[in-house]
Amino acid sequence: MTENIIALVDGSGYAASVCEHAAWASKLTGAPVQLLHVMGRREAAGPQDLSGAIRLGARSALLEELATLDAQRARIANEAGRALLEDARQLTEGAGAKGVTTRLEQGDLIERTVGHEAPDTRLIVIGKRGAAADFAKGHLGSNLERIVRAARKPVLVASRAFKPIRKVLVAFDGGSSSLKAIEHMAASPVFKDLRIELAMAGNTRESARDALDEALLRLRAAGLHAEAVVLEGSADTALSERIETGGHDLLVMGAYGHSRIRSMIIGSTTTQMLIACKLPVLLFR
Repeated sequence: MTENIIALVDGSGYAASVCEHAAWASKLTGAPVQLLHVMGRREAAGPQDLSGAIRLGARSALLEELATLDAQRARIANEAGRALLEDARQLTEGAGAKGVTTRLEQGDLIERTVGHEAPDTRLIVIGKRGAAADFAKGHLGSNLERIVRAARKPVLVASRAFKPIRKVLVAFDGGSSSLKAIEHMAASPVFKDLRIELAMAGNTRESARDALDEALLRLRAAGLHAEAVVLEGSADTALSERIETGGHDLLVMGAYGHSRIRSMIIGSTTTQMLIACKLPVLLFR
């Protein structure tokens, strides 16, 4: 069964970057890209029965006018969604992706995304903020955390603009999510020609250091170019400083677990990294 890359596109400033990041992954893996735009139920709703809310004398004319307006609104919303997907398809194909398809859905974004992800989804690509939250620079889009919590596959959070990815920072703490990330990287063609740096911060336990060494050996055994570093200080501060000075193009980290790095709760290191980091972030849970 062919595994798809699902790219969530909307009217936000991240839409083009989502397409380009999906195309980047597609070129390296050979996986086709499915562009998905989900309209809210109210956005695409057709005529409504409001007969019980309008007085008898004015009912007939008003109901007819409201039905006409509702039908027009639904038609325009569908046309806008199809136009958005067509633009996204042209951009994604222009960036080098193969097998690009589009899907226009109505309803809940999580149901339409995660409900279609298994077993034929390889990766989900989403922008840091959606159209409704694009103005809120200090916050994440409301759907991002919901997608990451519900998804069983890796989620790539696209940065504002795409740039070539050559060097990767992996936030490693020895937990299950970070180990899952290592196994995925070792088996994926995406990381074959990239420089990988495993970074452990805020964790001095001997068992964690041993796990770091084992992870490094696992990546090198897969033929990947990997190095490891132990950073001093708290995880969020140390990782942010490493990104600022290290010339990295992608951050890989876990989204859940017992440690601060892998917690996706409001105020957690993961949330703070997503808000502050200008790099794309690949999340595992």
